[in-house]
Amino acid sequence: MQHTSAKKVIVIGAGFAGLAAAAGLASEGYEVVCLEKNEVAGGRARVFNTNGFVFDMGPSWYWMPDVFEQFFAKFGKNVSDYYELVRLDPSYQVLYGDQEVLELPASMPALESLFESLEPGAGTQLQKFLKQAAYKYEVGINSLVYKPSRSLTEFIDPKLLVDVLRLDVFQSMAKHVRKYFRHPKLIQLMEFPILFLGALPENTPALYSLMNYADMALGTWYPKGGMHKIVEGMVALAKEQGVEIRLGEEVQRLELEGGRITHVVTAQGKYEADVVIGSADYHHLETKLLPQSFRTYSDSYWDSRVMAPSSLIFYLGVDKKLTGLQHHNLFFDEDFGPHAAEIYTTPAWPQKPLFYVSVPSKTDPTVAPAGMENLFVLIPVAPDLEDREETREHYYQMVMERLEKITGQEVRSHVIYKRSYAHRDFIKDYHAFKGNAYGLANTLRQTAVLKPSLKSKKVKNLFYAGQLTVPGPGVPPSLISGQVVAAEVVKEFAPQNVTLSH
Repeated sequence: MQHTSAKKVIVIGAGFAGLAAAAGLASEGYEVVCLEKNEVAGGRARVFNTNGFVFDMGPSWYWMPDVFEQFFAKFGKNVSDYYELVRLDPSYQVLYGDQEVLELPASMPALESLFESLEPGAGTQLQKFLKQAAYKYEVGINSLVYKPSRSLTEFIDPKLLVDVLRLDVFQSMAKHVRKYFRHPKLIQLMEFPILFLGALPENTPALYSLMNYADMALGTWYPKGGMHKIVEGMVALAKEQGVEIRLGEEVQRLELEGGRITHVVTAQGKYEADVVIGSADYHHLETKLLPQSFRTYSDSYWDSRVMAPSSLIFYLGVDKKLTGLQHHNLFFDEDFGPHAAEIYTTPAWPQKPLFYVSVPSKTDPTVAPAGMENLFVLIPVAPDLEDREETREHYYQMVMERLEKITGQEVRSHVIYKRSYAHRDFIKDYHAFKGNAYGLANTLRQTAVLKPSLKSKKVKNLFYAGQLTVPGPGVPPSLISGQVVAAEVVKEFAPQNVTLSH
């Protein structure tokens, strides 16, 4: 007698990549269990509530809305089935030490006027810049990033080869921006999104001007209730597809036989596996859960990777309304160039860091008690630093002093809730390699096939997803990563496993 049983997939980690992979494979007929070490799903996009404040713990920017729409559409759903989006206007503001504030308007004519006011002709230059960036976005986001990058042959497409010059893969972002703009503040604005990619503009391919298109043309959005609403939507979607999500269940070891993983073991149980997708920290999975002979990459390989920055974050509850701040605020009150470089080139705490402040309560009254504000303060810092309480406090006082001076108000004396988060927390909560927040920097030497592979070269049924593999750091790339890996699993492992029984 013949019967069929679904292939069993174990997904390690319930962040964006893990949930996307799990939902995709369950919808294809696989039996999927997602194991998450923390008590809340979402990975770095977890949430916590305290004293009436709702704090998103990680990502706070909602860019590339089309990537989210395309993901939900695969299941016949819309983003609006799970959460409500609002477009921010202004998208964000930049605060300078000289009492000058630039608000980035959502409307393109208003944005062009702003550029024109700083540099004659810059409005027209912006149109040209974004026209080219739109092309890169179309090719980059809709074609390149969905490639699994397991072989160079994937990129041998006559159209792509013709386009390689138009895509500016071999020119740096720094040179590209300066071809269009001269005013230092405009250069800063155009280079700012590169910080999300984790490398200096000098080392980042100009292909990534597609980020400017995402920022300025597609807009900055906010899911009402907070970024965790996306996670709640993805969890609901995954469960609708039949995924079992087990929280607070950390994977302790992988059992192998004949070059394959047979079981995934946690403190609570042992799970049979036909396929395993590791969407937790790649380095941790390789070096702590696999025997040395089954690791694809050596310790020296990992140590030579260029990491994106880590972060020192403060979650603050303030007992009054604040003035002079928008939902997203970039503090460029120190010299942008050299101090931005510190976080990538110097394995030390920066002297005069740039910082970012999100005040979601400006848009969403549900994330703070009435009459109060919810502040998320982020300082980009190098990974792999000694993370001590005194150091955190030193930087808290430094940036809050700057914030108070620039916005002309007392804030620290009104802070009624304060929590900090940095390297040692990233390591404890996510096993983050070197305490990283964003993964690997998107340098030319760490792009596509030059990233750690999404498929183990030594274990036949082990795949990887998330920010340390393709396509890279950020929420949309992580969402795409899960979809790409699911498609690769489907190619190699049919969902049904036909067995014979007597």
